[in-house]
Amino acid sequence: MSSEKEELKNRVIELISLLEKAHPDAKLILKWSNPLELLIAAILAAQFRDDLVNKVTENLFKKYKTAEDYANASLEELENDIRSVRFYRIKARNIKRACQIIVEKHGGDVPKRMDDLLRLPGVARKTANMVLSHAFGVVEGIIVDTHVSRVSRRLGLTDETDPEKIEKDLMEIVPKDKWLRFADLLIFHGRRICVAKRPKCGECILNKICPSASTAQ
Repeated sequence: MSSEKEELKNRVIELISLLEKAHPDAKLILKWSNPLELLIAAILAAQFRDDLVNKVTENLFKKYKTAEDYANASLEELENDIRSVRFYRIKARNIKRACQIIVEKHGGDVPKRMDDLLRLPGVARKTANMVLSHAFGVVEGIIVDTHVSRVSRRLGLTDETDPEKIEKDLMEIVPKDKWLRFADLLIFHGRRICVAKRPKCGECILNKICPSASTAQ
């Protein structure tokens, strides 16, 4: 192992410790009660705020209980039910088709394998990792959303911009038993402190060890 990678691994352990102090309440914001609800919420949350998704799913989950319900719904009705969500037409099509596949190939149950999840329309590794880890306790990777992507680059943990390449870099330096927690912590830090346009470096618990702190004021 290179000394550079070893240094990154040690820095990650320190980062996690500090972020735990700053964001002890970090957790998944999406509201769900079963794997199907989490899958639907995660698809809706792509390029859209989790708290706003929760407002939509509050009624959506009362109306649609099973994969069959989504699969059999008219596309127009489903679009109308999620109209306030960004890219609702595309997401309605993806949800309907994904649930048709779940019914046809998986007996109506959300699959528990990464490969099967990635075959569903609207599901990339971020969504698949979220469903596997939170719904089934299967941690195969690190959830990389816009916050994880931005914060990990600012912290010097990766130079990549592609989510899958970022995930690969992070998986090599973050202890596997911390993969899920690491993502939750970076997401909360990205929402509260390391925001996209004007990061609050003066308030950041990581400012003494962050290579971007001095230039991101």
